[in-house]
Amino acid sequence: MSDTHPSPATAGPLDPIDDQVPTRAPGGREFGWVALITGLLGLWASASLAIDYINRLVFGQDYVAACDINPMIGCGLFLDSDAASAFAIPNVVVGVAAFPVVITLAMLLLSRVELPRWIWRGAVVGGLFGIGFVTWLQYQALFVLSGLCPYCLVIWAVMIPLFVHIVARAGEAGALGFSAGVARQLVRNRWIIVVLWYLVVAAAILLVLGEALLAVM
Repeated sequence: MSDTHPSPATAGPLDPIDDQVPTRAPGGREFGWVALITGLLGLWASASLAIDYINRLVFGQDYVAACDINPMIGCGLFLDSDAASAFAIPNVVVGVAAFPVVITLAMLLLSRVELPRWIWRGAVVGGLFGIGFVTWLQYQALFVLSGLCPYCLVIWAVMIPLFVHIVARAGEAGALGFSAGVARQLVRNRWIIVVLWYLVVAAAILLVLGEALLAVM
C-alpha cells in the first residue's frame, strides 16, 4: 500500500482501507483547543449537576441546589422532573461520561496525532447524539418545565460550537465524503454557524419565557 495519504476532502467515505489511514484536518490544532475548552466546561457543569443530584437524593426536597436562583432559574426544577432521567439513568451520568472523551480527543489533536477516519466518524456520531439530546432538553426546558437550569445552559453553550467544529473538521479530514468545496465552506463559516445557532436559541428563550423571566427578576 502506498505511503501517500489520500486527499482528505475527496477520499471515499466508506472505503475500509481509507478508514485506517491516519489523517489530520489542517485546523485540527484549533479544534483541539475548542474541544478542550468545551470539554472542560461541559465536564464541570455535568459534575456540578451530579453533585446536586446526589445531594437531592440524600437530603430530599429540603436540599436547595447552589444554582437555584428563583422559581424559573435553577437546577431543582430539572432534577425533580422526568426529563432528568431520559435513558433510565440520570442525565448527569451521560455528561460525566461523555465529556472526558471530548477532552481525550482534544489532547490527541493538540499533540498533533493523526487520527484515522473511523475516529472522526465516531466523533460525528457522538456529536449528533449530544446535540440531539441537548435539543430535546431545550424543548423540555422551554415548553414542558418552563424554566432554565444554569448548569444546563453551560452545556447547551458548549455543545453548539463543539458539534459545529466536529462536523467541519471531520469533513475537512475527508471522513464524511464532502466535496472539497463543501468542506472548505463549512470550515470557513463555522463561527458564523455557531453565532446564528446561539441567536436562534436566545430568541426561542425570549419568545417563550421572556415575560415570565422578567416577572421573577
